[in-house]
Amino acid sequence: MTNRKLAGIITAVLGLCALIAFFNFGMDTPILSWPLEAYLGVAFTIGWLTNLPTFLAYLIAALLFILVAVGFYKLGSWVYGLVMRRG
Repeated sequence: MTNRKLAGIITAVLGLCALIAFFNFGMDTPILSWPLEAYLGVAFTIGWLTNLPTFLAYLIAALLFILVAVGFYKLGSWVYGLVMRRG
């Protein structure tokens, strides 16, 4: 595994952790329940705002988290490439 891929994976994990922490800030739920609470909260918001069927709201919420992870991965690998070219 190249360093660029590793930097992307680390950035994706940290980005998802930060996003989940942002959604759960100020709640009294245990930290181990935060990912599920964030996912269910996003699915509820999508379903409530758009009046979509429940299964479609869950699917869109899952796709949203996947897109966020891919975006953070691309960002991390891109920044690593910029930093290593200058060095």
